Amino acid sequence: MKNNFRVILAKQRKKVADVHNGTGISKSTLTAIYYERSKNPSMETMTKIADYLNVTLDELITAQH
Repeated sequence: MKNNFRVILAKQRKKVADVHNGTGISKSTLTAIYYERSKNPSMETMTKIADYLNVTLDELITAQH
């Protein structure tokens, strides 16, 4: 699934490990989302990530052109 996870992390100078520690979401799940290998992560997971990064769900999942 296309997303802005990588871009947002870079802007905030955060790592996958920071999100894992802050949300409890497994590193393997976060890595799959980071590399856009995750076909359809749960809304709950994406919402937790968005909340942790202090962005809207829309900002997280809408691919930039």
